Amino acid sequence: MHGNTRDLATAGDGADALICLGDLVLFLDYADHSRGIFPDLFGEENADRIVELRTARRFDEARELGRGLWAALATDRDTAIESAVRRQYAEMFAVLHNPTYATYGNVDIPALWPEYAGPGTTVLDGERVEIGGRVFGFVGGGLRTPMRTPYEISDEEYAAKVERLGEVDVLCSHIPPEVPELTYDTVARRFERGSRALLDAIHRTKPRYALFGHVHQPLAPRMRVGSTECVNVGHFASTGRPWAMEW
Repeated sequence: MHGNTRDLATAGDGADALICLGDLVLFLDYADHSRGIFPDLFGEENADRIVELRTARRFDEARELGRGLWAALATDRDTAIESAVRRQYAEMFAVLHNPTYATYGNVDIPALWPEYAGPGTTVLDGERVEIGGRVFGFVGGGLRTPMRTPYEISDEEYAAKVERLGEVDVLCSHIPPEVPELTYDTVARRFERGSRALLDAIHRTKPRYALFGHVHQPLAPRMRVGSTECVNVGHFASTGRPWAMEW
């Protein structure tokens, strides 16, 4: 989602339910460096620089630049980020379709969601729900990376959440299964982290669909793994188009 409130407001039009696979927060837009929490605080020129460093995988230099910028800020880092995230959450949760079934992305702050998720929004993480006669399982967050985004967890903790789901018709996650074609970002020119536990569950339980996002410009937006249709449902912040499932 990454801050695309305008298109999110109509994403559920005509649908019986909306599924949101996380990353409501926009910290920094890699396509438009003027958008997001980071440029709002530190300006577009610094956003250009930190994107350049991260894209080149010079993460230590990027962290050093960030430390200097945060140190010069009038308020502390956590307070500034939480205030900005709260503004984004207030706007985005207010326009969610009723009903919405949602899980967290790696840049989300789960502890804040209960304050903003209304009665029409069901938040699931390592949990199942029946929608229209099909069982959907949800796994939120991402795996640990050098980016150190807010909701990254260990492989073991992530695998335990996947295991709790058991057999489902539709496996929903923020990150993709660990398949090279699904994890490679053609613009960033790097592999994002996918989950081996998700891939193992697909082989073992054979859900009809596996839905995910996270990789903004994937080498393969969809492919079959055995009998399971794996679908990157799209970088909604950029396209503004929801992926529709009918049955």
